[in-house]
Amino acid sequence: MSEIVIITEAAAFQIKEMMKHNDEEGSFLRVAVKGGGCSGLSYGMGFEQDSDEKDTILSQHGINILVSKDDAPILNGTVVDYKQSMMGGGFTIDNPNAIASCGCGSSFRTATATGTPEEC
Repeated sequence: MSEIVIITEAAAFQIKEMMKHNDEEGSFLRVAVKGGGCSGLSYGMGFEQDSDEKDTILSQHGINILVSKDDAPILNGTVVDYKQSMMGGGFTIDNPNAIASCGCGSSFRTATATGTPEEC
């Protein structure tokens, strides 16, 4: 079985730095999907102290990751990476389930997901 969400080493390094900087060491990284954005769905990432019964817990590169069982089918196989360029750096998300994304890159659509598209 493949992982629901895959965190690359580069992304893990940045996440650990953010956890340290924000006094969130020992927290979970939540990777989520929510309705909204111009393509219907958008990604969310943040730190949480606790999990609940609806969460799948993954562990990669020393990071504990939470994914809601409701979001798992939409995120299955998604790769979170961190890219650095001369213009700065940022997280990238490659979701094999996304069939379309908006021009600004902050939202996406899947064949089965429902969401209400909004302006970018």
